[in-house]
Amino acid sequence: MEYRNLGRTGVKVTPLCLGTMTFGARTPLEDACAIVDRALDAEINFIDTANAYSRGKSEEITGEALHRNGKRDKIILATKVYAAMDDKDLNMRGNSRRHIINECEASLRRLKTDYIDLYQVHRPQSDIPIDESLRALDDLIRSGKVRYIGSSTFAAWQCVESLWTSEKLGLNRFICEQPPYNILDRRVERELFPMARTFGYAIIPWSPIGGGLLSGKYTRGEQPPSNTRFEKVSEMEHLQYRYKDAVFDVCDVLKPIAEKHSATIAQVALAWTICNPAVTSSIMGPRTLEQLEDNLGALNIKLDKEDLAAIDAVSPPGGVKVGYYEADFGPHPHRI
Repeated sequence: MEYRNLGRTGVKVTPLCLGTMTFGARTPLEDACAIVDRALDAEINFIDTANAYSRGKSEEITGEALHRNGKRDKIILATKVYAAMDDKDLNMRGNSRRHIINECEASLRRLKTDYIDLYQVHRPQSDIPIDESLRALDDLIRSGKVRYIGSSTFAAWQCVESLWTSEKLGLNRFICEQPPYNILDRRVERELFPMARTFGYAIIPWSPIGGGLLSGKYTRGEQPPSNTRFEKVSEMEHLQYRYKDAVFDVCDVLKPIAEKHSATIAQVALAWTICNPAVTSSIMGPRTLEQLEDNLGALNIKLDKEDLAAIDAVSPPGGVKVGYYEADFGPHPHRI
């Protein structure tokens, strides 16, 4: 197994990270425990969750899985804070000192752990100064409850602002950024990746197979299979935003590359993200044990220059074929 430094730290993580967004939603407890056990058996040492995932249920299940197998100390465990945890209480959301500290305590309880290896701000918040968030996070590090801090879906300028603030105030700095990144949406290559390499940031992409669009499940002109994310595409506008011919144009190129490597399209899409030197670890989000087994196969694929050139031709560097982010969350912070 290859290991990579988590940014400028001495912590080593695997090129694939187990994402647990489906835990507690489409993946029940026993299936989730099996997925965690299999990932650890495959030497994956990095797990990412968030308090937002099923309003804490994902953290609870992740914590239970690690409690059962007794391997918490073998894992770099990451979670996130920002999302609303109460529909009525406006102080139960966002990046305020109050919410960050309260939710860290809640995450520790749900995860059944005394410390969080990587605590990430899930989204930027323009109406709260970054120094308030960083001071709260710095206090959590100094108290021993958090080891490292990072961000998710921050623009390059917001990452640099956080670094400047940390240096000015003598606070612990963000070590990583977690952006949306896949063959269908390469905008973060423009500014975020150069920033990361300049300042020693780890890049931990989410949605590396485009929310399932690069899984190979879908065929141009045919109804999406049942029990898939795009099953009801004809009824839901945010799914129609992504389910376009441009997706199938890319898949048409990925299919022969996959056949060449005796792989699946999803494996090629994952392998493509982790072969970029700016990427530290790519977050896979398997719903089932079968999907995890497929994802793990990406570790054995070595794309050559011809493969990369073919992908660049259909989805140019820095460009976007389908924007995953806007469909669900609004304007993309990396848009130029």
